[in-house]
Amino acid sequence: MDHNKVMEFLGQVTADLAATDAAGSVVVGQRLGLYRELAKAPATPEQFAERTGCHVRYLTEWLRGQAAGGYVGYDPATGEFSLTEEQAFCLADPNGPNVPAAFLSALGALRAEPRITEAFRTGAGVGWHEHHEDVFVGVDAFFRPGYVAELVPTWIPALDGVEEKLTAGGRVADVGCGLGSSSILLAEAYPRTSVAGSDYHAESIALARRRAAEAGLGDRVTFEVATAQSFTGTGYDLVAMFDSLHDMGDPLGAAKRIRQALAPDGTWLLVEPFASDKVEENFTPVGRLYYSASTFLCVPNALSQPGGYALGAQAGEAAVRELVTEAGFTRFRVATRSAFNLVYEIRP
Repeated sequence: MDHNKVMEFLGQVTADLAATDAAGSVVVGQRLGLYRELAKAPATPEQFAERTGCHVRYLTEWLRGQAAGGYVGYDPATGEFSLTEEQAFCLADPNGPNVPAAFLSALGALRAEPRITEAFRTGAGVGWHEHHEDVFVGVDAFFRPGYVAELVPTWIPALDGVEEKLTAGGRVADVGCGLGSSSILLAEAYPRTSVAGSDYHAESIALARRRAAEAGLGDRVTFEVATAQSFTGTGYDLVAMFDSLHDMGDPLGAAKRIRQALAPDGTWLLVEPFASDKVEENFTPVGRLYYSASTFLCVPNALSQPGGYALGAQAGEAAVRELVTEAGFTRFRVATRSAFNLVYEIRP
């Protein structure tokens, strides 16, 4: 055994363990608005306590831990902690990358560890609806900035003729819409288009309806509690599905229903996590993130549903192509891609 390699591996483990423990502190910072407050101006722990109303001893430990991880800056000359513009954008701006939301959803998923451990033994599923509410809220808050940055500016224009249809006034189904962020973004971007969102999770749909009403879009955005195999309506110009097909126990049934729901010249916009068909090419930080989330969320949810599938978050292009072809679609291509997503254009 090579002692140097042992120490090198333990160094990696230490970094991972430190990041794992720090996740709770990131969520504390989000819940208490600490990042937003620190973004306003540098502060010593004592000054920060006065500004936030929180206990100085807790804040001292929190600030020092955040600085040790590189999440905040520290000036030894003044004893002040601060956020750079870039850190503030990632940690304090809900329209930025919203890093704390990712940690919120991760910690929410980890609450199910005892059930997931048992599921390894039994093969039973754990449904999305059975997780802690932090999962639903965190996933939506984390994914929404990506949709803001990519959906209308990049993904829709990458599809053949879709932007023109939506600008003129089209009909969109947003299947597996969750809390409705993508549905609302589409309706806001295309005022002549109507959007029908659906999701099997009733609590998410209730929140989606409330958000649409608050945005003044209740006349053009509707929501229903329905599975991807049973959502209502036909003649859609666009059916959109964001990061959810791989979570389903019956993605083939969903694909067949989408084909029925599309207009003859309609388009299925399918956004899935970025993945290579070669397993070893997914052994990256992003791949590790997706495999971990898939172990706790995606595969358990699929196994909780009928259908016999469990694609997982790293299914890859070949698996998706095979499935949609079996469902009867004849045109399939990768319209665009990013570091985190593959965006497919699928047509009858």
